[in-house]
Amino acid sequence: MMKKVKCECGHINHEGTVLCEACGKPIEGNQHIDGNDQNKLLNMRYDGSARRSQTYKRTFIDKTWAFFSSVKVGVWLIALALIASAIGTIYPQYMNANTPIPANQYYEQEYGITGQIFYQLGFHELYSSWWFIILIALIGISLVICSIDRVVPLHRALKNQKPKRHEIFVKRQRFFAETENVNQSERKTLIENLKKRRYKITEQDGHIMAEKNRFSRWGPYVNHIGLIIILLAAILRMFPFMYDEGYVWVREGETREVPTTNGEYYIENEKFVYETWDRHDDRFQEALKNEEFDVPSNFQTNAVVYKAKEEVVTGQLPEMEEVKRHEIRLNEPLNVDSYKIYQSGTQLRSEYGRITLSVNNEDGSSLGSFGFLPNNNKREYELNDGYIAYIDSYYPELEFTEEGPSSSSKHPRNPGFVFEVHNPNGDVEGRYFYLGEQIIPLSDDSVYNVDVEDTELITATGLLVQKDHSLIYFLIGAMIFMVGVAQGLYWHHRRVWIHPKEDGSLLIAGHTNKNWYGLKEDIRQAMSDTSLNLVKDQQEKL
Repeated sequence: MMKKVKCECGHINHEGTVLCEACGKPIEGNQHIDGNDQNKLLNMRYDGSARRSQTYKRTFIDKTWAFFSSVKVGVWLIALALIASAIGTIYPQYMNANTPIPANQYYEQEYGITGQIFYQLGFHELYSSWWFIILIALIGISLVICSIDRVVPLHRALKNQKPKRHEIFVKRQRFFAETENVNQSERKTLIENLKKRRYKITEQDGHIMAEKNRFSRWGPYVNHIGLIIILLAAILRMFPFMYDEGYVWVREGETREVPTTNGEYYIENEKFVYETWDRHDDRFQEALKNEEFDVPSNFQTNAVVYKAKEEVVTGQLPEMEEVKRHEIRLNEPLNVDSYKIYQSGTQLRSEYGRITLSVNNEDGSSLGSFGFLPNNNKREYELNDGYIAYIDSYYPELEFTEEGPSSSSKHPRNPGFVFEVHNPNGDVEGRYFYLGEQIIPLSDDSVYNVDVEDTELITATGLLVQKDHSLIYFLIGAMIFMVGVAQGLYWHHRRVWIHPKEDGSLLIAGHTNKNWYGLKEDIRQAMSDTSLNLVKDQQEKL
């Protein structure tokens, strides 16, 4: 049960209170907490009100509360989060690596033993790892407990403060002055001058408290509210309903499913535009003269977004309707529904889009030509007079092993294929191997001459797809945080107590949480039309 402490003024204080919340008199037996027995000046932190973390330390809950209410603990937690974030930038996060290799192999292959350690410690998926989420949650818990532990007693003390304060409280303020035989006219002049300086005047039995900018005391706690909202947004960002991200490579002329949309949207790369700065332009000659290669000025994907009209069947494109066309450039994403599609990468002219071959008779007459499409599953191509070119084997990225030809990937960067020429009766009249833009006959009795007529290289564009509902909460948290910064930085809580004594003397004391010079100037100007003694800084005597 909470113990109460009754002051001689009659006010009931909470256990652990250092200065009476009503009259300000130091409470006997509690001065060891803030050291007021040892100092002439009162320690006015939180106005001497009781803080739970420094009062109750009996149970496990009390000790846990005291642990998280410590500013040092909060600073250490933030420092650990910053260190972890810094380590996480040494190597790319796996989601941004754009590799088909599993994470446990990728980091070891690319970065060696340090990469393996990076992976084993979970830094490859830092911001979604369980331990980082717990660390962020602990920072949030620390902020909440720190705020409650301080703001509740401070609010109680400021709410209960009365103009009539104990004489000890007044005399042991940092700014203090005593003037004997003060008449009512000078006292009234002092009060009026304080009003002119926007002080709010409160009176009790002839005792005066002049106060302004009390709201500034809540600035740090407004900061905490903003930070808590930001931390909550960061935690929510780890769930797909709040934030999701995907990456897709789309070749020119290709239509692919937009990742993270569950088959709802598809995107087509109609054309990729790559532009460079003109070296002959007078505006850029000086900047480009030392560049060995052309400097790109624009990466652009002319994209079309479609929406599926029917249920998606795996491996097939559904019936779709066009939703939007847009030229995606760097920092100019395509917006559709709640998704943003960014231009993120490119593989410039890195793959074969079409290989055109001409088939001729031995006498030179043409049997026709066909355009092999490496990214298409089409096997048969029609020639003239019922003849057919048939693709027997296809290797997108050809390499030779002990077992024979194979492909190291599914991307047509170095295609090789075996094809046959069939006559109208279906008989094979020639078998050939396309290898490195050359045609190699595979049978001695081949009766046709096959030549490479043309090759077309295409570009694959890398598109980053993001759905982010957390940004608004980051923005709200940041705005609240800045309000708290301004609140605590540009305004200061100032109080002046005017304490009349029975012998006609007048005690004047002042306190502020910041900018003591500003408070002293306020009091000096308020006393300028009087003969009152100017307050002195008693700290200078210590």
